Amino acid sequence: LAAHHRLFPEGQFVAIHQPTGAVAGAHFTLMIWLTHFHLDDAWDTLTADGTFLDHDPTGHTVYGADLFVHPAYQHHGLGRTLTWAARNLVSSKKLWRMVGGSRLPGYHKVSTQVSPDEYITKVKSGEMTDPVLTAHLHDGWDAVTAIRGYLPHDVESEGWAAVIQWVNQACPPPPDWAISKVPRKN
Repeated sequence: LAAHHRLFPEGQFVAIHQPTGAVAGAHFTLMIWLTHFHLDDAWDTLTADGTFLDHDPTGHTVYGADLFVHPAYQHHGLGRTLTWAARNLVSSKKLWRMVGGSRLPGYHKVSTQVSPDEYITKVKSGEMTDPVLTAHLHDGWDAVTAIRGYLPHDVESEGWAAVIQWVNQACPPPPDWAISKVPRKN
């Protein structure tokens, strides 16, 4: 985490519980050019195996690599607050957008009945609920597509996640940009 801070200090957010000094939550980000990756690349690819050595200060996109809240501090809006801190960074740097991966821990319950993309569509429409993706959608994210093997050892999601994005409406996309132009690996 110290290495992340050295690479991109303004992109690392930590919430401290003031009475105890305990870490209540954190959001770690880096800047990338998504065109240097596949749309459905896994977390380890997008973060250079968690080192953030692929952080590019000229990138147009903030990648939300990790967002977590300690169980003792959940359900108080801390995840939303950390997300908004990162969005404020995107806005202040006049960047186009923020992307992330939303694991799909509810998917294992229906994986024999619907494809991952169908599951995402049903969660987006409110027909189904996913403990993580539904929260992200409520926080203003949009789900773009499914990613196979995002967190390969995540049993609940069977390794699946959704590419999620938040677009900064005050900043136009790079010239000739379209998400459909970003190649898929799978």
